[in-house]
Amino acid sequence: MITVLGRLLEDEHPNHPQAVLERARRPGRSMGSLARALEGFFTTRGLALPTDQAERLAAGRRQRRIDAVPEPLRPTAEAFSTFMLRSRERALRAGTKPRTDQTIDAALATVRDLGRFIDIDLGKRDWALVDVQDVEAFLATLPKARKRRLTVLRQFFRFARTRKVVLVDPTSGLSAKQPAGFIGQTVLLEQQRALFRRWTTSPDAHPHECLLGILGLVHGVSSLEVRHLTLDDIDHGTRSIHLGKRPHPVPLDPAS
Repeated sequence: MITVLGRLLEDEHPNHPQAVLERARRPGRSMGSLARALEGFFTTRGLALPTDQAERLAAGRRQRRIDAVPEPLRPTAEAFSTFMLRSRERALRAGTKPRTDQTIDAALATVRDLGRFIDIDLGKRDWALVDVQDVEAFLATLPKARKRRLTVLRQFFRFARTRKVVLVDPTSGLSAKQPAGFIGQTVLLEQQRALFRRWTTSPDAHPHECLLGILGLVHGVSSLEVRHLTLDDIDHGTRSIHLGKRPHPVPLDPAS
């Protein structure tokens, strides 16, 4: 690094801090260890301004997401990206909270995934052909991300409608609410009975396995509640246990 810096200082180009910093940068996604070291040294001493490396990387991520959208659907996705960037500039000028690069990246990733879904799975190559059933089928591919994805798609199709790309917003009428009950995988009833017999009668079962298994099977204890469980939460006198943010102690059955 010192050798390279020496060559930069001795060549015919200007060698003030900002120029040296710019010429020390490597092309590509990483500007190199020398440029990073010089940036930290110069900026902390007020000798140079920070580089635009973060902006370059963000622009590259946005372009990769846009390029992954099927070609007939790509122009609208690119226009949506430009719209979000201009909205961020207006928010910065107005002093309101602007979109971050991560927010824009996530939005473009959702549009990319929808574009590939309707092109590959549904055979539709025009945003105007997307209907509410198509959006619902796309959201069903990742149920846990339904709310986040639907928020992005509402923004995208609202933008597309203002540009006359679609006549009807296919996200209207869709709800972002998640099912209130447990939606994860469950164990069949016969397997539950076999596990309960193991945890209450088998001498081979480790006490830790028995405790965690019975708490989960009988009392519906979540992994978060187990991780936060302490000895002070167990009341031997009343045979009860405090679990997470539950308002009342949970009475323990004999097996527990």
